[in-house]
Amino acid sequence: MREAGEDVEKPVRPPERAGGTEAGPPEIGGRFVAAVMVGSMLNPVNSSMISTALVPVGRHFGAGPSATVWLVAGLYLASAVAQPVMGRVADHLGARRVYTAGLVLVGLSGVAGLLARSLGQLVAVRVLTGVGTSAAYPAAMAMIRERSARAPGGQPAGALGALTIAALASAALGPALGGLLTGLAGWRAVFAVNIPLALVGLALALAWLPRDEPRPRAGGIRGGWSALDPAGVLLFVGTLLPLMLFLTDLARPDWPLLAVGGLAAGALAAWELRVARHPFLDLRMLAANRPLVRTYVRYGASFLVVYCVLYGYTQWLEEVRGYSATVTGVVMLPMCAVAAVCSWTGARRATVRGPLLVGTLAMVAASAALAFTGPGTPMAVLVLVGVVFGVPNGLNAVGNQTALYAQAPAGRTGTAAGLFRTAQYVGAVASTSVIGLVYGDRATTGGLHTAAVVLTALGALLLPATLFDRALRRAGR
Repeated sequence: MREAGEDVEKPVRPPERAGGTEAGPPEIGGRFVAAVMVGSMLNPVNSSMISTALVPVGRHFGAGPSATVWLVAGLYLASAVAQPVMGRVADHLGARRVYTAGLVLVGLSGVAGLLARSLGQLVAVRVLTGVGTSAAYPAAMAMIRERSARAPGGQPAGALGALTIAALASAALGPALGGLLTGLAGWRAVFAVNIPLALVGLALALAWLPRDEPRPRAGGIRGGWSALDPAGVLLFVGTLLPLMLFLTDLARPDWPLLAVGGLAAGALAAWELRVARHPFLDLRMLAANRPLVRTYVRYGASFLVVYCVLYGYTQWLEEVRGYSATVTGVVMLPMCAVAAVCSWTGARRATVRGPLLVGTLAMVAASAALAFTGPGTPMAVLVLVGVVFGVPNGLNAVGNQTALYAQAPAGRTGTAAGLFRTAQYVGAVASTSVIGLVYGDRATTGGLHTAAVVLTALGALLLPATLFDRALRRAGR
């Protein structure tokens, strides 16, 4: 029996209308790719750019790592919830509309970051940034799916690879950019930089992305609203937020919060399976499409490791080794180049299983290496550790994204891509809890070594899970 997600039937669509004129078969050209790349970079660059500013922000407001970690968790919580919601809206109302609306929110969050006067206000700014940046990736995936469905050539490996490279390069470049901005203009520059980035993205989107096709809505406005399944969205939010908040502080687990999430999950399942005509979270599809679910789990686990390094390693470099934010960013910069090269290589091959196996092996090796670093470790070795972490950062991301594209149902690419990013941020939020557990109020070498053991064990579990997943051999081109 064939598992769902192996063969995806692509819908036949009418000729594209861009700029008010009929167009022939569209191509996924350089302008289109450039426009979707810019917006898709904003979420990952904001997720990592803050890492080298955490210590200066904490000093400014008199707060320790256990408090400033909410600048990380706030964006992750917002992104985890908003990504699939934005994807759902993009699938039904138009991907370009959602894409541009998100860029406007990102620009506003940059202005708000300049005006914030407390750590709590900065956390609220990060939440707004998370919501705004969450629109780009699922909308971009939906636009790529639509465009490739009407263009010859099958799976758009080049566009998917470019999207992955943009995300990885910006995430890896984030610590260096954050360190540079903090060193030159203070930590507020890490927030203000979103203003020009959003303006550039908006200009490119309006100029180079095709206008959305008119969407037929049975039943008028009420029918269109019903198709979004707002009750399902609210129940999804009510499920995910308590569970992720529970994950943020495993040192002092809030069991009533976990119970609330469990009750909301039961209500969500009942609504989507028995009541909703157009379920936001298609549980029957997910139950049948086991390869897609495994991709979500694998992606979330790999990013738990990646973000533990981005935040735990950088804090250790600043607090134990005494490096400035700028120097720490430079130490992490080579990871950017390695991740970009690896993701580009993986995208050109358009395969899944091989890149994932190599990336996971590198993850185990790099995690184990953290256990042997200390106050006397040479700078060259510290840089080399980051370089090795660039391999799984690149290969695992592009391999899992290729699997997602092959396994996601046609017509629901935006929602599926949003859930893909939700899995990433569940892993990211879990990483903040791991950091809090091993460090406490201050980064220490002993805490870094404990984290190394945890990350090495997780990578070792991912190896057989990847090796024996037969669906990965059929994914890709």
